[in-house]
Amino acid sequence: MATFSVHVTIENKPGISDPEGETILNDLVLKGTHSAISKIKTAKMLKFTIKEKDKKSAQTRVKEICDELRIYNPMVSKVTIDVFDS
Repeated sequence: MATFSVHVTIENKPGISDPEGETILNDLVLKGTHSAISKIKTAKMLKFTIKEKDKKSAQTRVKEICDELRIYNPMVSKVTIDVFDS
């Protein structure tokens, strides 16, 4: 079995409000220091270390864990799962 690092990124789907990102953007605009930035989206990242036979198995297992624990709401969240060799 190999060891993999799996990053699960959870962010709001397009069209779903992101109050935290909007607050950060508004703060930058009010300060007037970063006028080139027009949008900020926040996300949550979970980092797993898992032993599995291959990357696909690691990705599938972590997805199952996230679904089982209801870590995100599939109605409003977009989930990206990236697997890396450790």
